[in-house]
Amino acid sequence: MNFDLPEEHRMLSDLVRRFVDEELIPLEPALLKRETEGQGLSLNAQELAVLDRRTRDLGLWGLDAPTEIGGSDLPVTAMVAVNEQIGRSIVHYYLPPDTPNLRMLMLTATPEQKKRYLEPYVRGEMRSAIMISEPGAGADPSGMSTRAVREGDDWILNGRKIWISGVDKADFAIAMARTGSERGTRGGISAFIIDKGTPGFVIERRIPMIAGLSTFEVTFNDCRISDAQLLGIEGQGFEPMQARLGSRRVQMAAWCIGRAQRALEMMREYAPQRRTFGQPLSERQAIQWWIADAATRIHACRLMTYEAAWRIDQGRDARTQLSMIKAYATEMAWEVIDHAMQTFGAMGMTKELPLQQMAADARVMRIYEGPTEVHRWVVARNTLSGKG
Repeated sequence: MNFDLPEEHRMLSDLVRRFVDEELIPLEPALLKRETEGQGLSLNAQELAVLDRRTRDLGLWGLDAPTEIGGSDLPVTAMVAVNEQIGRSIVHYYLPPDTPNLRMLMLTATPEQKKRYLEPYVRGEMRSAIMISEPGAGADPSGMSTRAVREGDDWILNGRKIWISGVDKADFAIAMARTGSERGTRGGISAFIIDKGTPGFVIERRIPMIAGLSTFEVTFNDCRISDAQLLGIEGQGFEPMQARLGSRRVQMAAWCIGRAQRALEMMREYAPQRRTFGQPLSERQAIQWWIADAATRIHACRLMTYEAAWRIDQGRDARTQLSMIKAYATEMAWEVIDHAMQTFGAMGMTKELPLQQMAADARVMRIYEGPTEVHRWVVARNTLSGKG
C-alpha cells in the first residue's frame, strides 16, 4: 500500500501552502482588527480581487473541474491536500469554483445548463449557492416541505429555506424542492437552478452567525421558472444532493486537519519558550500529552480522510466513511484548538491571535453539513446493519 501522494499532487500542495503563507496569513491581523471593530471578517472587494488574480495566475482555478471546460480534473484525493493547506488560515477564501456545487452540476446538468452555468462557473465568472435546509428540516433533508408544482412548461415553487450561505452574492442558486406526493421519503425531491432576480425568489433576512459568518433566510412565493431549469431527473435529486454533501464533508475534514495542524505548530513553538514555576511548558506532562494526542489524532484523521476520498475516486460507497470523518474531524479540531488556547493562557483568549477564530470556525463546522450526533447515528446504523 502506497501512502505517498503522486509527485504532481505534492507539488500542488506545496504551491498552495506557499500561497497561504504569503497571501492569506499576512491578511489575518487586519481581518481580526476589522472583526473586533464590528465590521465582520469577510474580505473586501479589493482584497478578494487581488487573491483571485493571484490564484488564477498560479493556475489554482478549476482544479477538480473537467479538462474539457478548462479545469485540471484532479481527483478528490488531490483536493484533500489542497484544502488542508487552505484550512491553515482563518481567511475565508476558497479556490474557485466551490467544489460541492461543481460536483452536483457535473453529475446532473444538461449540455445547455453546462454551457450556461457550469462553464462560466469554472471560469470564475459566476457564483453559486445551494438551498437545502428548512425550518424544521435541517439535518434531515428528506423532511423538506418546499414544493415545486408543474404548470405547463413551467414550475411554481413555494416554501422557505434557512441557513443558506452565500446566496446574497450568488448569480444562481440550486434549490431543492419536493415534487413527489409522499413527504418523509427520499424520493420525490428535485433540484432546480434559480437565477438571481427571479420574481418570487426573495432573500428575507441576513442571520449573523459566530465565526464572523452570515447565513440567510429565503422564501419562494409563487416563484415561476421554466422546465429548462430542472437540474437532473425529476424526483431523483436526493442522490446528487448527497454526492454534493459528501464532497463538502471531505472538504471540511481537510480544513479541520489544516486548522488543527496549525494549532499544533503554534503549541510546539510556544511551549519551549514559556516558563512557569521555573520550567518551560514543554516539560509539563499535561502539555506533552496535549501535543502527543494532537499529533496522533491529526495523523489518524488525515488517513481517514484520504481513504474516504479514495473511495469516492474509485466509485465505491463512502457514506459511512464520510459520516466518520465529518464527526471525527470537526470534534478533533475543536479539542486540539481548545488545548492550544489553554496552552497560550490569557494570550490564547485574545483576538490578537487566530486561535479564537479557528475555534469558532471548528464550532460552526460541528453543525454545518450535518451535526456530529446525526453522523454518529449514521455510522451506528450502518455498522449495526452490516453496511459499515
